[in-house]
Amino acid sequence: MTRELDPITLQVIGGALHSIAEQMGNVLYRMSYSSIIRESQDLGAGLFDTSFNTLCESDSTPMHIGSLPGYLRGIEKTIPLSGWKPGDCVIHNHPYSGASHSPDIAIVMPVFFEDELVGFSANTAHHVDIGAATPGLIIDVPDVWAEGMLFDGVKLYEAGKRNEWLWKYIRDNTRVPQLVMGDLEAQIASAELGVRRFQELMAAYGKDTVIQATRQLMDYTERMMRNAIAAIPDGDYHAEGFLDDDGRNRGKTLPVKVCVRVRGDSVEVDLTGSSPQVPTAFNVPFEGSTKVAAYFVFRALLLDTYTHSDYIPQNEGSFRPIKVTAPEGCIFNPIPPQAAEARFCQIQRMSDLVIKALAPVLPDKCTAGNAATLSFAAYSGVRPNGDYWVFLEVNEAAMGGRPFSDGPDTIEELMRNTRNNPLEDLGMHLPLICDRYEVRDDVPPGAGKFRGGCGVVKSQRYLTPGFMTHESDRHLDPPWGIFGGKEGAVGKLEIHNIHTGETRQAHAKFSGLRTEIGDVVSYFSPSGGGYGDPLERDPQKVLDDVLDGFIRPEHARDDYGVVLKPADNGYDWALDLPATEKLRAELRG
Repeated sequence: MTRELDPITLQVIGGALHSIAEQMGNVLYRMSYSSIIRESQDLGAGLFDTSFNTLCESDSTPMHIGSLPGYLRGIEKTIPLSGWKPGDCVIHNHPYSGASHSPDIAIVMPVFFEDELVGFSANTAHHVDIGAATPGLIIDVPDVWAEGMLFDGVKLYEAGKRNEWLWKYIRDNTRVPQLVMGDLEAQIASAELGVRRFQELMAAYGKDTVIQATRQLMDYTERMMRNAIAAIPDGDYHAEGFLDDDGRNRGKTLPVKVCVRVRGDSVEVDLTGSSPQVPTAFNVPFEGSTKVAAYFVFRALLLDTYTHSDYIPQNEGSFRPIKVTAPEGCIFNPIPPQAAEARFCQIQRMSDLVIKALAPVLPDKCTAGNAATLSFAAYSGVRPNGDYWVFLEVNEAAMGGRPFSDGPDTIEELMRNTRNNPLEDLGMHLPLICDRYEVRDDVPPGAGKFRGGCGVVKSQRYLTPGFMTHESDRHLDPPWGIFGGKEGAVGKLEIHNIHTGETRQAHAKFSGLRTEIGDVVSYFSPSGGGYGDPLERDPQKVLDDVLDGFIRPEHARDDYGVVLKPADNGYDWALDLPATEKLRAELRG
């Protein structure tokens, strides 16, 4: 057995592992063809040992990297450790065999060193279309088979030789083969780089030394997580909310209930009491998504990289103290063959409710209610030559107010961490035009000592007839305020046609909507809740929000007790501090 490594060697190897994961992620998004990977970076990459522990992860979407151990455990049902050969490459995306959901396709390659299997190089990325019932995204489908192509531990390459028939099958069963095949090539290149870099690391330091380093790094991260959990008072902490509907049965809300049980240096997230599974794809794969959301939220709350004074490697150790419970047959643990592709709004809300549950005992780490949803839009159509075009877009939202600052505006909050698509890229390649893209100003963000973030407005106009599927939520349940802060605003979606002048409200989620030339689809994201008493907010910050157009003068008076008067220039506003002090005293009673 290798002796325990000194801190310097440990730090050097830990840094090298993280660098490998970052290089893998960079190769993947730089080589990809579809904008959802190339621009939004909806991907994850890393290295894993033969027990499927995460050794390192790219700084990308938490959903992806946290789910890869589930993919590997699912693949093991088909390919045991003894079944791997150098040069193998496995494709996998089955939601009931560990995948996060079916569009997130994983590419996995074994790492051999000195003829011994020592680990795996793997990545996942969201593919723009896998031949599902509707282009790009799906919601209202009867079962998992309608989600499109499902790969359950299939060798795309065996001992270095590509399976050309499987390659042809994939190409023939997607609406956009050029994008999908190009993205798969990028994933393969990323995984190949990971294999080579992991082998080089072992050649430089020795296999035993590197393996010992990975074990110590995981143990270290686990100790840090356990120490942080142990600082939380033991207890059962509850929070609940609801989702709008399942995409088919309108008017029937779906409860989400969270109990966080803290016992010593371990924690359990129990989702008992949440909605039963639904008859659409609005369910959550348990291994690949539900569990990963719980891992993420505690890492974000307790071991945030940018607020923690100590270096904390990103690896399996942070997962070990966390248990997740969801009864079989509930929305967070569906029973096959129930569809489970549209799963992100649920895990966003679950993460937000964990934060809400722990806020009374972690007031300096928790936020007020975040938007905690997703706007995932699939725009599509058929070109005159008969070829499909499909565009996936993830829209930003807003965070809740924080203990020491306002919630960020128009940001990919919580588990998303994806980037926006440049409008220039959209205009060059697709028959869509963005008519509006700005901070939401039709409703105020949640008032507080630190206000909630403002949401976003994005309007896309069709230049040709087409189709649209939209996955979102939170049109009914506003983000919560905390410690005296006020709730934020719900989202909404409107469709307006510039030729007929007709405007109609749309549900948060819908499937395969037929669109016409001139249809403008406008998404208004939720705005975050406020943190702390609004009457304690700095009046100058209230004035700044009025001048920036985030709130109106009547909001300043009614929500914050701040009185404004016309500025000397005749068109701006200025503070009336004596009147503000008087009004605030009256409001405090």
